[in-house]
Amino acid sequence: MRLSEEHIVRRLRPLIDSGKTDWKRVDALTDREIEEAIASDPDAAPLLDEEWFRTAKLVMPERKVPVSMRIDREVLDWFKRAGRGYLSRMHAVLRAYVAAQSKTKTRKASKTAKSRSQRKSAGAKSKVVSRARSKGVRRHAK
Repeated sequence: MRLSEEHIVRRLRPLIDSGKTDWKRVDALTDREIEEAIASDPDAAPLLDEEWFRTAKLVMPERKVPVSMRIDREVLDWFKRAGRGYLSRMHAVLRAYVAAQSKTKTRKASKTAKSRSQRKSAGAKSKVVSRARSKGVRRHAK
């Protein structure tokens, strides 16, 4: 099948709105003025000098593992409603969950790692069990 000119649709990207930026003033700034503006901006990253490049180490991110999984429709739709990048957002949520769980386990581990003098004696444990039994708590046999 051969395409003819009448079947080709051309779409032009809309002109980018330059907003309220005074580009002539920006173009007229000297390097020194730009550096001073960066230095006075608390949100700006520091300028990278030769020393930084000498000591910098390239760290490649760990490769992601392709996975196929079933997700509830409403969960997927919720992420998709936010637009492009929904899989990255889902990954970020999972990563945050893992980080939160890791912190919880670390706290639990530090609480259980008490010194020997702080641990309950075997006698205190048996008192707890006997109190539970006296209140009607029973173990169920399988």
